[in-house]
Amino acid sequence: MSESLTLYTWGTPNGQKVSIFLELLGLKYNVKPLDISTNVQKEPEFLAINPNGRIPTLVDSSTGITISETAAIITYLADTYDKERKFSYEYGTKEYYKQLELTYFQMAGIGPMQGQAHFFIKYSKEDLPFAKTRYREETRRLYGVLEDWLKINEANGPYLVGDHISIPDICTVPWSLSLPSIGIEFEEFPLVKKWIKNLLSQPEIVKGFNVPSAPRSWPDFV
Repeated sequence: MSESLTLYTWGTPNGQKVSIFLELLGLKYNVKPLDISTNVQKEPEFLAINPNGRIPTLVDSSTGITISETAAIITYLADTYDKERKFSYEYGTKEYYKQLELTYFQMAGIGPMQGQAHFFIKYSKEDLPFAKTRYREETRRLYGVLEDWLKINEANGPYLVGDHISIPDICTVPWSLSLPSIGIEFEEFPLVKKWIKNLLSQPEIVKGFNVPSAPRSWPDFV
């Protein structure tokens, strides 16, 4: 059944979220690499699958479902394939709602702010110091909040929610690796650093990062 999964993706934090989860679930899937630097994701063939022209997008021919937006994809995979809730939490539990909260925290906070920081610091053709500082410092603040969440949950384990890896861990860790590229050091957030090291010690997560190709670099503490 799982061989019917096709993932359209590229080696970005958002793409890596889904491949990491697929690897944790032990599912077989086909990979369709889309080099977004060439704008292939804006061509008619892919727009027919996802009119938004963004990766990742997942097609599950066994259920007839095509889905984009990383949190939606991962929620779908959890509900469909993680029946034992090894990497998610059961609907209606307090852990489920905390999982939802911290997933939205990544999607609405860390992802957009860090993405803008990365753009203005690394790629903008115009040097805009205000924008660089604004988005870098907001990213720093958000990782401070992440540090606090890890502290609150520390007695349960080095995870954002409960006693095992769950959706917000999977959604957030790909973004965390690029912090030094925008001038934020891992040493500022000891629990975040410990959390990253723990997650990257797991082979399935590392394998997920390598889809469709290996990351350019790893933290030196891993």
